[in-house]
Amino acid sequence: MTESRTALEGIRVLDVTQVMAGPFCAMQLCDMGADVIKVEPPGGDSTRRMAGSKGRDSAAFNAVNRGKRGIVLDLKTPLGQRISRQLVGRTDILIENYRPGVMQNFGLDYATLSADHPRLIYASISGYGQTGPDAAKGGFDLIAQGVSGLMSVTGEPGGPPVKVGVPLTDLGAAMFALAAVLAALHFRERTGRGQYIDTSLVEAGLALSVWEATQYFSEGVIPEALGSAHRMLAPYQAIRCADGYITLGAANDRLFRRLCGLLDHPEWADTPDYANDTLRVRNRATLVDRIEAITARESRRHWLELFDRHGIPCGPINNYAEAFADPQVQSRGMVVDVDHPALGRLRTLGSPLKMSATPPSVARRAPLLGEHTRDVLREAGCGDDEIAAALSAAASA
Repeated sequence: MTESRTALEGIRVLDVTQVMAGPFCAMQLCDMGADVIKVEPPGGDSTRRMAGSKGRDSAAFNAVNRGKRGIVLDLKTPLGQRISRQLVGRTDILIENYRPGVMQNFGLDYATLSADHPRLIYASISGYGQTGPDAAKGGFDLIAQGVSGLMSVTGEPGGPPVKVGVPLTDLGAAMFALAAVLAALHFRERTGRGQYIDTSLVEAGLALSVWEATQYFSEGVIPEALGSAHRMLAPYQAIRCADGYITLGAANDRLFRRLCGLLDHPEWADTPDYANDTLRVRNRATLVDRIEAITARESRRHWLELFDRHGIPCGPINNYAEAFADPQVQSRGMVVDVDHPALGRLRTLGSPLKMSATPPSVARRAPLLGEHTRDVLREAGCGDDEIAAALSAAASA
């Protein structure tokens, strides 16, 4: 018996999603070896037309759709709906991120499909979830960051609202959905039954607000923006040096005492204002002022070498050019080159998952629009006339 070389070999995913959260979730399954069929509407996923696109291809689309097979179906038509139901018959997992109710209008909702396919695992990712007074609203990362409270704690104290630099609620919802899908696969292995998964961008933003929720629930304090500082630890933030900033994390009594010695102020460790972490957090402003009055005298390199040599957590604040050039990052395979027929040689992100027996595969480009429609529909049992009708409908839409 040949051992599988990928974790999800033999699993088929129908990816009926666009833009970020859904495609990113499905791509993780693809990296792990699942056969992911990307279903796009005529005209394609809107990500294909993001900045830097060439015709119907863009680096942005490739960034969240690598390795998938791509087909074009118009789900608004009876033909597209009929073919989709045929595809579901050969599908383990369906992921969709339309507004709640849209897939039901297409006759492709979980209740309808699971009646004939009880093993189907069906994941919906939306802005607010499938229920509740805001369920019908669209899902946008910026809006969800505001609703979930993330923007209220991001940025400098007293400054205007700032969103997290990366689309955190999109990516968070994708990863929560991924975890649920993998758990559902395990459940199906034991019981033979699929299930429905419902998660949202707003809930992802809330679920990731671990320290902020803790502060509010336990102390009744509404969390505010702290810049780079930590809500429950100090000193744990960006620190000014003579030529810029570094990060510093002397976030327990032992490390703080060691830091005080390196700064030639061992007496700080016994000062009543800084005697424990609770007091250091309460008096963070004066503590950081004192630290920076010293660190501002020397370069970042000086402090990084000194702190690192003595086991004080610290690091540079890289831009992305510096981050991707970092020898550690490169040694871990986080930058991968792929060839694309329209875009040429593309640099893309590698997988952060290092699996000893079934390593993810990431060196595959995303599909061209409708590239695999004919092959996938034939695999699903569609006849030549039906395939020709689907191709014609996609071309004329």
